[in-house]
Amino acid sequence: MKWKENDNPGAFGDITPATPYAQARFAVLPLPFDGTSTWLKGTDAGPDAVLAASANMELYDVETDSEPWRKGIVTMAPVAAQDSPEAMVAAVREVALDLIGDGKAVVGVGGEHTVSVGLIQAHREHYPGLTVLQLDAHADTRDEYGGSRYSHACVMARVAEICDYVQVGVRSMDAAEKGKLNRRRTFFAHEITRNVAWVDDVVALLNGPVYVTVDLDVLDPGEMPSTGTPEPGGLSYREITKLLAAVCREQRVVGFDVVELMPNAHNKAPDFLAARLIYQMMAYMNEW
Repeated sequence: MKWKENDNPGAFGDITPATPYAQARFAVLPLPFDGTSTWLKGTDAGPDAVLAASANMELYDVETDSEPWRKGIVTMAPVAAQDSPEAMVAAVREVALDLIGDGKAVVGVGGEHTVSVGLIQAHREHYPGLTVLQLDAHADTRDEYGGSRYSHACVMARVAEICDYVQVGVRSMDAAEKGKLNRRRTFFAHEITRNVAWVDDVVALLNGPVYVTVDLDVLDPGEMPSTGTPEPGGLSYREITKLLAAVCREQRVVGFDVVELMPNAHNKAPDFLAARLIYQMMAYMNEW
């Protein structure tokens, strides 16, 4: 085995008794890596903050009238941070392939966005025809940034090499990235506010199995200030959950990640938001 279960008390949801691995639907995979961030640092502490906050959630979900934990949630040991982003992507891919092979729905918890590349590579290998839904303030389509093709700013450039994707919430990018955007598959944040059918439009573009990657800076910093790049003008929590509910209802979601939480010791609300968003997504995947 290339992975092991978490041997400390910081399991997602603090569910007692713990779900045996063989019976769990969801495998929560902490990915504490912050190797290419270019402004504020600290996303490597994100997974522990999410796990700690999750211990304080109510495990009954009001919206779906369900208890997602009853389908089984197991928390894996963190993937050890590697010396380079390339090595981290490879390590994440290897662990994720094992978990997917065991029939688990992998839930990646970052860490910087680079870790999503390894998760998406693993899902693409296992699920032909995969489409990625990216929720993000940034396009992340640079081919290289800061001397690395595996920078957090290059995530979707690497994804584009293996599968199609749809972008939602983008509101910050370099002018050089304009030529790489597929405008039909890109939903800028400012356009969403003018389009009452934007959720249906997004869902209609998703084909085959779907993987969802959520960079928390897609949220407005009024709700999610704890990111390395808190871009103004973002989506609300309810707008995001409305989209995710529709995607899970209409498409087959096979895995997801939530990344880029940069915890603030003086404000725990963003940590709780990230944990709750993960649990809400589990509820949608279970019910629809």
